[in-house]
Amino acid sequence: QLQLVESGGGLVQPGGSLRLSCTGSGFDFDDYAIGWFRQAPGKEREGVSIINSSGSSTDYADSVKGRFTMSRDNAKNTVHLQMNNLKPEDTAVYYCAKGRSGWPGSKWYITVLYDFWGQGTQVTVSS
Repeated sequence: QLQLVESGGGLVQPGGSLRLSCTGSGFDFDDYAIGWFRQAPGKEREGVSIINSSGSSTDYADSVKGRFTMSRDNAKNTVHLQMNNLKPEDTAVYYCAKGRSGWPGSKWYITVLYDFWGQGTQVTVSS
C-alpha cells in the first residue's frame, strides 16, 4: 500500500525555523521525484519545492528561494524540507507528493504531475 507521511509541522514565531519530513512506502522511493506543496485557507495549492529521484536537482518557488532547502535520503525513503526565516505568509498545510517520474520538468509546480499525496502537516507562523 502506497503511503506518504509528513511530519514536523507546528507553531513557530516569525524568523524561526522548522524541518518537515516526508517518508514514503509501498513504492520504489528512489525512482520518483518528490514535491512539497502548501495550501493556505481560501487559497489554491501551490508548489513549494521539488527534488529529483537521486537528490541531485532541486527547484523552489520564488517566494521561498534562499529560505527553504529540500533534501532526500533514499536509504531511509525520506525527504526533508528545511524552512528558515519563516514568515506569517508561510502559514499553510504542507503536503508532499509523489511525482509520476524521476523529474517532472520545468513546470514541476503543476499538481497533475503528481499521482499520490500525503495527508499534510500544519505550519503556523505567528507571534
